[in-house]
Parts: sequence; C-alpha cells; structure tokens
Amino acid sequence: MKRTATWLLLCGLLAGTTAHAALKVGAPAPDFSAQASLGGNVFTFKLNEALKQGPVVLYFFPAAFTQGCTIEAHNFAEATDEYKSLGATVIGVSTDNIDTLNKFSVSECRSKFAVAADGDGKIMTAYDAVHDKRPEYAQRVSYVISPQGKILYEFTDMSPESHVANTMRALRDWKARQ
Repeated sequence: MKRTATWLLLCGLLAGTTAHAALKVGAPAPDFSAQASLGGNVFTFKLNEALKQGPVVLYFFPAAFTQGCTIEAHNFAEATDEYKSLGATVIGVSTDNIDTLNKFSVSECRSKFAVAADGDGKIMTAYDAVHDKRPEYAQRVSYVISPQGKILYEFTDMSPESHVANTMRALRDWKARQ
C-alpha cells in the first residue's frame, strides 16, 4: 500500500508540472557515456560513437515503471524500426540505477532500444533536463541530435504522448534536407 501511495504521489507531481526550456536547436549536444541496458544486457553507451552511425534520439524520462514513462517506453519501442529506417539510434536516460533499467529495458522497452543510467544527474544537468520541482528526476525532454553533434530538435512536455511523433517528424524533415 505504501508503494502504491508513493507511486501515485510521484505520478501526480510529475504529471502536473510545467516544463522549462531545454537546450536550443543548433546548440552543441554535450558528449556523454553511461552504463546502459538493451534487452537486459549492460554496456557502455557513448554518444560520440552512436553519432558516427547517424542521428540520435535522446529522451529523458523521470522514473522507470511509472505510468507515463511506461507509456513513453512502449511508444518508442513500437517506433524503433522506423527510427532505424531513418538511420537513428534511440536512447532513453533516467536517474534510475542500472539494475532497474535492466528490467525496464526488457519489459517496457521491449528489448528494442537502450536506456541509460544517470545516477548522479550529470547528463540531465548537461542537457538542461532536470525536473523543476523534483531535481532528483528528469523532465520529460526529447532531443534529436545530428551526426555532427548539434541539436536538431527539442521537445519538452511531461505528457508522454507526442514525443515519438514529434521526434520522428524532426528526423524525417532533417533527412529530406540531406
């Protein structure tokens, strides 16, 4: 019962807040590496290595296994093949520990894309994705980063519903200009 009450409180706090501005389009994307999990397998994700393969869709989420984050993970998982067809890599980032993300990567991400642990919050701080009212969590922010390491697109909204559609549109627009 206590866990349910905590979860409901967290959902209410995270869903009812207005997000602030994040990194601007054209800004350099801060490089990072982090422990990540894909399908329950831990590895070191390196942004600079992923960008050599093509654009990266980097999205921040508050906490694994919460309602909105589960919806968002399912949405990204369903779209992973289309992201790949556009040459893009998807990586989710939260302050959850790698053990939690290992489970989340299998069940909610459906082993389709990686999620990275940002336990000390350095990545979300570098990307101006720290939650306004709960700094131990990330805002729900999505970025599209060009292979040259520049922010192509940014979208901040605590609702999980539009992140996939918006980043997909930004990728298609970028691809059409290439």
